[in-house]
Amino acid sequence: MRGTILLVEDDNSIATVVTAALEDAGFSVITSDSIAGRDRHLSVQRFDAMLTDVVLTDGDGIESLGSVRTNQPDMPIIILSAQNTLDTAIRATDTGAFEYFPKPFDLDELVRAAEQATGARENVQGEVDEPGEGLPLVGRSQAMQGVFRMITRVLRNDLTVLILGESGTGKELVADAIHQLGHRKTGPFIAVNAAAIPGELIESELFGHEKGAFTGAVSQAIGKFEQANGGTLFLDEIGDMPADAQTRLLRALQSGRIRRVGGRQEISVDVRIVAATNRDLTPMIAAGTFREDLFYRLNVVPIQLPPLRDRIDDIGALSRHFLRLAADDGLPLRQLDDAAITMLERQPWRGNVRELQNTVYRLALMARDDVIDTETISSVLGEAISLSGSAEESGDFANALENWLVLNGSTNGRLYQQSLAAFEKPLFEHALRQTAGNQLRAAELLGINRNTLRKRLVELAIEPERFAAAR
Repeated sequence: MRGTILLVEDDNSIATVVTAALEDAGFSVITSDSIAGRDRHLSVQRFDAMLTDVVLTDGDGIESLGSVRTNQPDMPIIILSAQNTLDTAIRATDTGAFEYFPKPFDLDELVRAAEQATGARENVQGEVDEPGEGLPLVGRSQAMQGVFRMITRVLRNDLTVLILGESGTGKELVADAIHQLGHRKTGPFIAVNAAAIPGELIESELFGHEKGAFTGAVSQAIGKFEQANGGTLFLDEIGDMPADAQTRLLRALQSGRIRRVGGRQEISVDVRIVAATNRDLTPMIAAGTFREDLFYRLNVVPIQLPPLRDRIDDIGALSRHFLRLAADDGLPLRQLDDAAITMLERQPWRGNVRELQNTVYRLALMARDDVIDTETISSVLGEAISLSGSAEESGDFANALENWLVLNGSTNGRLYQQSLAAFEKPLFEHALRQTAGNQLRAAELLGINRNTLRKRLVELAIEPERFAAAR
């Protein structure tokens, strides 16, 4: 036996699957479906690790961890949660949890974490904080859960973070979250956009300058490094930094000391560096336009932000969030109906979350009714809304759909759901047939997230194994 694990989970199906996986890996598993049952087990037996859900029948699995720490303070805790928000990830981390897994999770990863936890027996400490308010990041999709987990891992240290992602994916929001939720939150957060500063001025902007250092330097200026002392310096669009400034930046990162332009004295600075870029730095390194040693210095903890097209499940929550922000900014308070959200989910969003926010603000301003529907979206956005295919290309499909609607038009308030199911099922079956049942390749073919595909396959009762022999 590798050890004994206490599993606290009130969903019987999940408990059964997790128990089987852990037992197959050599663990002994004791289960409980409540906080009260958990505490009874802990009072009479020592465990090598505990896996616990957050929402239990008799309370919050995180808020109630105080008694667990009292009884078995050294026991590693792995938290499972269907409340897949950054808030939950932060709360889990603040308890000193060994690991946090959003649902649905990968069983193999969960088993590996249990093996590491029972082997490491790391001390865990920390009191449970109240859930934070006004957290800057929104998203429950699987794509964002990896981001949340990476954020939680850098909050209690000063490792340099490199945030990668397309324009509009929220890189500065992630940098701000790392600062505001981390141990430097009482210090300043200073942001610098390397792409927005002329090359000849960027060194002065970063390191400051002395009076008379160059034409126009009529007085001493304090640079961003000194302004960020004790806090976080966010270097946005680092890929656009000139070569000379890259060299001086590397020296500052290596030594923790800077020198103002025109100055002779070195100044010690205590800053946490978070950098970001929307560019692929690898070909830039090969071309000699970005220093390889600077890349390795910055790329200690990379966080890759997914584009909005890979987190379609978040568009509804993001849209509602932006409607609330728009109301806070003085615009009318609006709501989106389900069909309107579906329409937004089908857009390409090349500008990612930033484009979605601007679109939602425009809808809040221009809509005539409090509830925004598809007609409102079409009238307000006009040609900005993407419609797939020309009239000629979609004519056959439109005719077939019209015929289906004639036959199935009286479905007692379920026409929308039944229409989607009728369309999605043959579409997903076609994708699985084309990829011989490979769900990853099918999701890529469809242009959707793999977890979204898996969820819909279950809901539509499609068995991918049926297509495994197809070619």
